[in-house]
Amino acid sequence: MQVTFSTAALPKTGAIIIPVFEDGKKSKAYQDINGKTDGALDRAIKAAGYKPKKGQFLEIISPAGIGNGRVLLIGAGATKDFSALDAEALGGRVIARLQTSREKIAVFALDGLSAKKIDAGELAARVAHGARMRSYRFDKYRTIVEKDDKPALTKIAVHSSAGAKAAFTPHEKIGDGVFLTRDLVSEPANVLYPDSFAKRCQKLVELGVKVKVLGVPEMKKLGMGSLLGVGQGSEKPSRLVAMEWMGGKKGDAPVALVGKGVTFDTGGISLKPGPGMGDMKWDMGGAGAVTGAMAALAGRKAKANVVGVIGLVENMPDGKAQRPGDVVKSMSGQTIEILNTDAEGRLVLADALWWTQEIYKPETVIDLATLTGAILVALAHEFGGMFTKDDALAKQLIAAGEATGDKLWRMPLTKNHDDMIKSDIADMQNIGGKGAGSSSAAAFLGRFVKDTVSWAHLDIAGMAWNEKDTPTIPKGGSGYGVRLLDEFVRANFEG
Repeated sequence: MQVTFSTAALPKTGAIIIPVFEDGKKSKAYQDINGKTDGALDRAIKAAGYKPKKGQFLEIISPAGIGNGRVLLIGAGATKDFSALDAEALGGRVIARLQTSREKIAVFALDGLSAKKIDAGELAARVAHGARMRSYRFDKYRTIVEKDDKPALTKIAVHSSAGAKAAFTPHEKIGDGVFLTRDLVSEPANVLYPDSFAKRCQKLVELGVKVKVLGVPEMKKLGMGSLLGVGQGSEKPSRLVAMEWMGGKKGDAPVALVGKGVTFDTGGISLKPGPGMGDMKWDMGGAGAVTGAMAALAGRKAKANVVGVIGLVENMPDGKAQRPGDVVKSMSGQTIEILNTDAEGRLVLADALWWTQEIYKPETVIDLATLTGAILVALAHEFGGMFTKDDALAKQLIAAGEATGDKLWRMPLTKNHDDMIKSDIADMQNIGGKGAGSSSAAAFLGRFVKDTVSWAHLDIAGMAWNEKDTPTIPKGGSGYGVRLLDEFVRANFEG
């Protein structure tokens, strides 16, 4: 969808969107159009008993005096409470309303609209960003689309102050990263598997990202028995991908982002129930978020050194698959008793985390994974679960989540959780019992993080896929984590 910015007069075609406020304040655009239409907007508000609460619409079709389009009033609530995320939601709600209408252009008249802590240019950029985020569709495999379901809207025109276009540029690049993640999460597993995922990562070379891909022979040589054990039952060979963006000071340790990339998870020998198993195509949501974040950082030329590492496997119940009761040796040298082959994501991350630390010597490591169903019990689809013993890092990540809407909630991680994974025959076991499954999984990962590293684990099992539309995210792959990671890097590692 094309996005443009202008300070020219409003056009006579297309849908004109005008924010209105609870305090009765009327923008110049409202007053101009109301005057041209002999008071049509005032009459419509009075007749409908319209109250301009946030997100509430009032639509006026082709009022005489402004052409053949429509005027769409959208409630902006109280001016003093309006925020950057509210601006994004406003843009997204408008696109959701108009995308399959007959309108081809949506024109936002934003004079009079203001938000806390950002200027007019950034405000306009946020409206446009929210609109673009909501315009996403994954129609790649649909050959038959009903006429009323086809999007007609092709252009967003935002009328605002000078500076909006420049403010939008980084948001556009971040949006590209979000769209990449949504695409990856939405792909079926017969299309997106370890090798094809790795090839998509290699396309980031066009943005200046250096990409390395390790195959099974290289990982065997490194001793990655934990990761390779998960994928050994699949005909699709496992991969480890490293994406490097070194936009910061030469020699500075990079921030490391590590993602779980189980491109399809049957549970292995510990087979999942059939109903809902098709959803497990998005069990690579952590790897998808890391890949999208690397695209966003490179796209906007972030002044930071960042490396993204993803472990890519397919967990299948073949005759070669690992069994409950097997013992595997990780790259770190630690041994793991496999009690449940459906607790596979942590096995992938164990070797990916260790390799990342050995090769890149990062001081900060963030891993993301659709790791446990238990996090859904605790947090539903409202927050990603954050596990860390570093209070300063926790504060930084929570702030990044609040700023972007990719919200996090800190969860407990104690020695007692680590005690849950003690094994009688190996250094640890891969599950910790009935209770606190998300915390014992985090404790497992913590055994593969060196004491010198500041580390946080983000369990995003409830956030990678949306079961229903939100103002800026259509149902399906959410792209959760891209904006969170980008903001975390921007706020804490860029000068």
